[in-house]
Amino acid sequence: MTITLTERAAAQVRRILEKRGHGLGLRLGVTPSGCTGFAYKLDVTDAAGPQDLVFESHGVNVVVAQEDLPKLDGTVIDYRREGLNESFKFDNPNVKATCGCGESFAV
Repeated sequence: MTITLTERAAAQVRRILEKRGHGLGLRLGVTPSGCTGFAYKLDVTDAAGPQDLVFESHGVNVVVAQEDLPKLDGTVIDYRREGLNESFKFDNPNVKATCGCGESFAV
């Protein structure tokens, strides 16, 4: 079981943590949403709980709740610039379908 950050994504998380001044790393989860089922949820976290797993990638921690891991296992998180927009992008091998707007996915 693994979650991986690309070097670009890890660098962006480091910038966020440095600007914030503290934090354990990035928390990745899923939440029920949209027409297809789930949406990704990202936040900075200060701690990992007893039901969390911590993955290290390029010196940055990614914290995932055990209950979300079956939907996220194998995901690679990248940080991309597309025109004027910058955002985290997810390459999740568990996704079976996405909605037309790209905001939600099914596993």
